[in-house]
Parts: sequence; structure tokens; C-alpha cells
Amino acid sequence: MVQTGWTAQRWTAVFIEQAELFRKAVADADPSAPVPTRPGWTVQDLVIHLGRFLETSTEYLRTGSRTAMQPPPPQAGLTPLQYLDLQITAAAEILSAVPGNRAVWTFSPAAPDLAWVWHRRIAHETVLRRFDAQTVVRQVVATDPDLCADGIDEVLTTIVAAQLDGDVPSDVTGTAVVRPTDVPESWVISLVPGEVPVIRAAAPGEDGDAQVTGEAEVVYFWLWNRMNFKEMTGDRRVLDVLQVGRGH
Repeated sequence: MVQTGWTAQRWTAVFIEQAELFRKAVADADPSAPVPTRPGWTVQDLVIHLGRFLETSTEYLRTGSRTAMQPPPPQAGLTPLQYLDLQITAAAEILSAVPGNRAVWTFSPAAPDLAWVWHRRIAHETVLRRFDAQTVVRQVVATDPDLCADGIDEVLTTIVAAQLDGDVPSDVTGTAVVRPTDVPESWVISLVPGEVPVIRAAAPGEDGDAQVTGEAEVVYFWLWNRMNFKEMTGDRRVLDVLQVGRGH
């Protein structure tokens, strides 16, 4: 990771905070209301998605599985909000109890098989869904730049590799420099078809085949295809690989 200073405990605190904000937003919204950032989704879809994500991902932390598992069967007899509340409570307990250095299967060829990868993924998935929910009620709150920098780092060091290894292979070769304007971190990501991307800190003034600059929050949500902005230049194909949020 380029970004440092984060721990399982800190990601757990982010999850608890963001889950509370998500829960408030969806409680204030019509369940059938469309989600502006996710065409075709309703608020109810969003609620079920986050609950299902939490149930599936925390199963790795609960069991310590060293191999990929099938998702557990959906729980019957609950309303979407009841299901969400159950999963938020369970996730908070599991995240708090499991140390970040516990060995467990993770989802990206670029990530170590350690529990903190799930702590981080759960935190940032909840940030993303909180943003989605708040766009419905038009009450989007700012996201801390340091948290956004960690989210940028997760995308570049973990999520891009996971997508390239899964359903979104790419034949793109090139480099991109990602340099937020309001945090000290910056990244160079090097893409070679069939290989795990190589990530390192960008040197001052360094350029790549593509450049992404702007406030950390805008860069973070652009990577997840939630915001549009113009502070990007260079090879569009490289930029497309970085923008992992299409369909997510």
C-alpha cells in the first residue's frame, strides 16, 4: 500500500459510522425510489445489496476460510430493513473481534490473504453505498480526504487487479499517475496484459500515459464511476481500466 496509518480497528470504525449514515438515508427514502447513481436500482435493491454483501463477506472473517466459498443462502422471513439491521449488527461484531493479521482467503491476486483486506473492503463498500443512498435523499455529506486516499489506494492496489483477474480482462498496456491535490499520497499504476498491475508512489512531476488529478473525494468517487470530472488526460483506454465502478 502507498497509503499507511490504517488498521482493522480504524476500518471497523469507518464501517460503523458509514453504516449508520446509510441506514438513516434509506429510512428517509421511499423504498421504490430510483437510485440516481445506479440506473435501474431502487432503494430497496440498495438495501438488499448491502445486507447481502455484508453477510457474504463477513463469512470469511467468521470462518477463517482459506478458500473461496459459495454465498450463504438468503435469509427468509425478514423485511429488507430487518435483514440489513441484522447484517450491520453482525458485521460490527465480527469486524471488531477478528484481528487484521488473521489468515483468510481474499478476493484479489494483488492482496495478501489476511483479514484486514476484508476490513478495508467492507468499510469502503459501505462508504460507496452510503453515497448512493444519500443521492436519493439529496443529502450527500463530504467524505474525509484521508479516507478517500485510502479508498483510492484500495482501488489501485487491489480492485483493479481483481477485476482484471475476473470478468473484466484487458489487453491494455500503459501507466497512469493518480495524484490527488489535497492529500500527500500519489500513485503510479503500470498495466501489462495478463500480469498483476504494479503500483508504487509517484515521484514529484512524474507523468504517465494517463494522468488523474483533483480533490481526493472526486478522484475516489470517479474511480467508482460516481462522479464525472475533467482533470484527467492521456490514454483513455488506461483510464477506463482504472474506473472500476461500472455496473457496481
